[in-house]
Amino acid sequence: MGIAARIASAQLQGLTRSRRQIVAGPLVGLLHDEDVWFLSGAVAAEPGTPFDPEEVSWAVETIRKAFAAEGRWLSAELIEEANPGLADALVENSMTIVSRPPLLVVEPADLKVPDLPEGVTASVVTSADEQVEADAVAVDAYEMGEVAHPFKPDPVNGATVLIRLDGVPVATALWTAIADGVTEIAGVGTLPAHRRQGFGALATAYATQQAFDLAGANLAWLTPGDDGADRIYRRLGFSAKATAVHLGDPGGHLADLR
Repeated sequence: MGIAARIASAQLQGLTRSRRQIVAGPLVGLLHDEDVWFLSGAVAAEPGTPFDPEEVSWAVETIRKAFAAEGRWLSAELIEEANPGLADALVENSMTIVSRPPLLVVEPADLKVPDLPEGVTASVVTSADEQVEADAVAVDAYEMGEVAHPFKPDPVNGATVLIRLDGVPVATALWTAIADGVTEIAGVGTLPAHRRQGFGALATAYATQQAFDLAGANLAWLTPGDDGADRIYRRLGFSAKATAVHLGDPGGHLADLR
């Protein structure tokens, strides 16, 4: 299995642990019980397997109806090389491609973790109270409504890290549940007053390192939100191995997809 299909398969395995599935041909819709738009979406049902173009139209409509029945907006996240042509087939069925960012990966031997500056600490969240602190950083970093991630005591199921400056939380990141040795590094956020000081890079590197050391991952991936983030991640040892495709139905949260 190629690296793109391996990552897409691991992503699917991880997401299905906490979401209801609507399997329809080449797609699977994943509905989270929490009505937060970015927690639900669609991915490829069979990464690495050619799809039947004739099934795409009814697959999209089936998942759209299931999402609409619960008042949800439909988005999709694909990996181009795992299912070539599927993203373009979704466009033919009225979905909109918002971005095609590079998919960056790193293995343990290639990860570069910056030294901690004086007064800065990095730690894994180990309690519900610390999780609340991390969520507060994410809310301010992304200027979004309330976020409430459950505290997960087993790092194999994913975990959050906090970067503190003189004891005060300033940045956060997380790794997702491990599947086939693969994890996604996500939720990288820094308080606005502390940006451009390397805290986001520290959070990313530390989350990746702990996913390897504590949770047993051997491959981590992420997608950069912009060129600046791309340069930072590559300095940490990440390199481009595939292409992510973020799509959504017209309206809704298209502007928020990256």
